[in-house]
Amino acid sequence: MTETQTRTASTRPGLPENHWNDDAAPKSDGLASLTYRSNLLGADRTLVNIYGGNTSTKSVEIDHLGRDVTVLWVKGSGSDIASITEKGFAGLKLDEVSPLFDRPNMSDEEMTAYLDRTAFEVGRPRQSIETLLHAFVPAKHVDHTHPDAIIAIACTPNGPDIMREIYGDRAAWVDYIRPGFTLSQQIGAAVRDNPGLEAVVMGKHGLVTWGDTSKESYEFTLKIIGEAQAYLDAHAEAQPFGGAKVQSVSDEERDALLFSVLPILRGAMKGARPVILEVDTSPNIMEFVNSNAAAELSQVGAACPDHLVHTKRVPLYLDWTPEQGLDALKTAAQEGVTRFKTEYAAYFDGNKGDGDVMFMPAPRVVLIPGLGMVNSGPDAQGADVSRQLYTRAIQVMKSASSLGGFVSLSAAESYAIEYWPLELYKLSLKPAPKALEGHVALVTGAASGIGRAIAHRLAADGAHIVIADLNADGGQTVADEVTKGRGHRRATAVSMNVTEEGQVTHAYQHAVLTYGGVDIAVNNAGIASSAPIEDTSLEMWNRNQSILSTGYFLVAREAFKLMRAQATGGSLVFIGSKNSVAAGKNAAAYSAAKAAELHLARCLAEEGGAAGIRVNSVLPDGILAGSSIWDGKWRAERAATYGLQPDQLEEFYRNRTTLKVNVFPEDIAEATYWLISPAAAKTTGGVITVDGGVPTAYVR
Repeated sequence: MTETQTRTASTRPGLPENHWNDDAAPKSDGLASLTYRSNLLGADRTLVNIYGGNTSTKSVEIDHLGRDVTVLWVKGSGSDIASITEKGFAGLKLDEVSPLFDRPNMSDEEMTAYLDRTAFEVGRPRQSIETLLHAFVPAKHVDHTHPDAIIAIACTPNGPDIMREIYGDRAAWVDYIRPGFTLSQQIGAAVRDNPGLEAVVMGKHGLVTWGDTSKESYEFTLKIIGEAQAYLDAHAEAQPFGGAKVQSVSDEERDALLFSVLPILRGAMKGARPVILEVDTSPNIMEFVNSNAAAELSQVGAACPDHLVHTKRVPLYLDWTPEQGLDALKTAAQEGVTRFKTEYAAYFDGNKGDGDVMFMPAPRVVLIPGLGMVNSGPDAQGADVSRQLYTRAIQVMKSASSLGGFVSLSAAESYAIEYWPLELYKLSLKPAPKALEGHVALVTGAASGIGRAIAHRLAADGAHIVIADLNADGGQTVADEVTKGRGHRRATAVSMNVTEEGQVTHAYQHAVLTYGGVDIAVNNAGIASSAPIEDTSLEMWNRNQSILSTGYFLVAREAFKLMRAQATGGSLVFIGSKNSVAAGKNAAAYSAAKAAELHLARCLAEEGGAAGIRVNSVLPDGILAGSSIWDGKWRAERAATYGLQPDQLEEFYRNRTTLKVNVFPEDIAEATYWLISPAAAKTTGGVITVDGGVPTAYVR
């Protein structure tokens, strides 16, 4: 029995929960078992960062010539082990990789090019940056993780001493160097030279553990981490971070302050395109941002190389307290982002190499005492990754502080990770951003018909969608559809009656608290009614004016307020009607309100121009498909106007067009998208008719 096999898992209280299930685990000990183990580790973010860590196994496979080949299966670059599948692992011929251990040195470029040539199968992802670590450790299964407990020790001034106090000779310490050939060689040598070793702790980085079986590797990863956590628990401070400096404000006050400041932050952060924001006010976050230590401790640096790629080296800490009020908060936000950009540019200039191009210098993390943490990203997923990783950093700082202080990578070490060519290569594999990536669109009446089609069309080109509709259940259904098709938090729903000023304001507040702001507003909510003028009641007249005219005014007014606060421009599209420019028989109330919409849009185009806010209109006619309006009395009323049966109306509309076509919600959505897109960047006050050609409605 080997040394590894004789070890037994710890049952100490600090041990992370063991989720291994013999019944669910694959019976083989190869790639399937590696996938199972990886998913278990990744499911606990205190053990492995999102997109971080890497796992491996070595197994004998049959190659294309029928020969037995020992294959190193290792996580593919950029994968998240929480969700990785068997297809997400790279496979390398171990016999071709192992001899590299005896080389004196090897550059990143040489290492990558060499490993690419050792692929066992074509079509698999590129291997992890830390592949050689797994090759050089002489064990069948290897886990490299970033546990909070281990990183806390690895980020203290006396980390090696603490490690020896916990593990004695069972763990080795390796000082921080950037991942690559040399670090892998050092770890491999430590394991090979010490047969009784159970783990390697990597300074300012993480942990390496291993086992003869997948289950054993998993359980001893938990054992090592559990022992570290038990030590931290025994040394925890009664008042973490020096206690509270400020108190959190009430939920109502917090939301009001965030509603005012998030658009300012978001506007100041904008680079080539807007960013998406996410707010975290959970207790562990508030404990840190409200503390006496936060201002200084947050500026020490990143807790782990994997963190700073998504959080930058340091966050923006706003030197503000709630009693200073809203105006001071707005000033602190604007000046804070400006200062951060200046300092980031200096950091870049002080470390840059030939050909380096500076990333967007805006902060990824903003800490606001009394309010919480704000995270930014190119999309909602990116903002959430930043949030998750800085949450982990806070836990690391909390534990490290109780052990004598928190230390981090130097500015030069941080830059070497942030602008590492191998990290830049991973970024280069991402598809180019879509035209509306990072944009937030609020679409009214989006639970059905034209609004639903617009929501899906804008989301298809990268926008995050706020579904605002009186039909709350229908709106949520559409939001769920968009999110399912487009990804994490890509849509949200809010109940809104466009005639109620308070509900309109609340819908924008919901958009701001969810995404940080709004860049696009589509005025689409509507009704329709038909009657000869002498049969048109005052109630019918007022209802049309209230929804189609006043409602459009309220939605547009709040959009203008928000877009001016962001100071990044914006786009509004009004969905009018053929009746906006052509007389509608037996539809005076409807037609007059639709005409008001169009003129309001043109007036607002004049008002918004100097601020870069564009306002345009789309005029459809007779969109029956999927419409809740046409499913009601309107169909029968319009059919009666023309002496038709309701089921004859669609053919009637088709035949009266110049092109002899029916128009569908998707056609209106396409025109709306064009007006919002960069292709129409120089168009405002414009009108697009999408009606198949109705001569009486030609714009002139």
